[in-house]
Amino acid sequence: MREMPGSVGTVRTEYATFPAPLTLESGAVLAPVTIAYETYGRLNREKSNAILVCHALTGDAHAAGFHEGETRPGWWDGVVGPGKAFDTDRYYVICSNVIGGCKGSTGPASANPATGRPYALTFPVITIRDMVRAQKRLIEHLGINCLAAVAGGSMGGMQALQWAVAYPEAVRKVIAIATTARSTAQQIAFNEVGRQAITTDPAWAGGDYPADSPPVQGLRLARMIGHITYLSDGAMREKFGRNLQDRESVGYGFATEFQVESYLHHQGDTFTRRFDPNSYLYITRALDYFDLAVDDSLAAGFSGVKASFLVVSVSSDWLYPPYQSEEIVNALAANGVDVQYCEIRSNYGHDAFLLENGQLNYLISAFLDHLLVRDVMETGAPTIVERASINDAARIMIENAVNHLPVLAERGDLVGIVTSWDIAKAVACGYGSLDEIMSRSVVTASPDESVTEAARRMEERSISALPVVDADRRVIGLISSDAISTLIGRCA
Repeated sequence: MREMPGSVGTVRTEYATFPAPLTLESGAVLAPVTIAYETYGRLNREKSNAILVCHALTGDAHAAGFHEGETRPGWWDGVVGPGKAFDTDRYYVICSNVIGGCKGSTGPASANPATGRPYALTFPVITIRDMVRAQKRLIEHLGINCLAAVAGGSMGGMQALQWAVAYPEAVRKVIAIATTARSTAQQIAFNEVGRQAITTDPAWAGGDYPADSPPVQGLRLARMIGHITYLSDGAMREKFGRNLQDRESVGYGFATEFQVESYLHHQGDTFTRRFDPNSYLYITRALDYFDLAVDDSLAAGFSGVKASFLVVSVSSDWLYPPYQSEEIVNALAANGVDVQYCEIRSNYGHDAFLLENGQLNYLISAFLDHLLVRDVMETGAPTIVERASINDAARIMIENAVNHLPVLAERGDLVGIVTSWDIAKAVACGYGSLDEIMSRSVVTASPDESVTEAARRMEERSISALPVVDADRRVIGLISSDAISTLIGRCA
């Protein structure tokens, strides 16, 4: 393990393959599907502390830490790790490569099982919704029913929004940064120019290029165009100005003369060594198709969401400008959804979601720390009826590996609680019924109260779990000190 303060250390990419067909939004079917992913931190017993981080257009599953032998950390290392916004001492953070990508998940460069050759353009067209469907399979594979949060910037933010719409019961919080709920004509236009750069390169060969001879010039140009949109005018002016590259005066020719030209060439050249041109076509088309509006109404598109939201824009972002984030906020507010909005003041442009670590760590940490009992309670916790025997209680505790059993009356409301300590006492004292050992003065929690308040009550009374009850005192869950100790620490 590579030891670095605030780092998750040395990590490795894992792979999950799902043989069952994945039906895509187009009606096409993809099988099998492999998803590359990385995880950081530990999943708690209740599996309630999982956060899915989604990458942008050219990202991958490597969000944090270091791969063996490499010195460059993951793409969001500034906010993922111990003590950071996505605190891996508290949360189990997951990041997967999208389908259609080229970093381990099934995409156009993958082998088509029907032919043994790369899919190339026989790979079905995919959408953001399809990417999220594939992620849902991975999350279920990891044994997680509900995510504490889904987060991402740019295309990652689109995936986060899609999660809230497609699986409202499976995500509690959404963090959408520098993104949109529907691609605009300008965004589609930039994507098309990039695709044309690739497909008009003779080496593209209709998508059937050899792996060792891709359309490098086309992909290089596409990346240069895209990179211009990621930076603001102010950032370019501050970084490059009109500075010349390795010369004192202009040469009155067409060689690379300005620093900004050299920078773009470098970005393009580097990109061609790590990304598949066909994946660029497929993923940018998925961006084009993204539109969460229903009958041209974003409010209607968000009508079924249940998560709470943090929406963040960047003041100098002209690719996904703040007004698009404000449209998301207004649509959520129209549905009475709990939403917080912040516009980061930054000169970096769209890339600020990768660079403004200080502001993002503060905003995200504050948003995630506002937890309600319903966010961390264990649902489906075992209970026992009042007339049951002590032996029944002991058996249920052993079978479910729990130390607390809420006791219910015949009509289903809470009348008491019994613990493993009570069972031990019953054996020692020869008691025969639950009524002799259970506590009838039960301290409970409400699903909508803060976790901090519930934790304080547990500490004050020296108890390790609280039944969570609704307005009719029916048990809907259980919150334990084990479940929340890693999330909020010791209460003041």
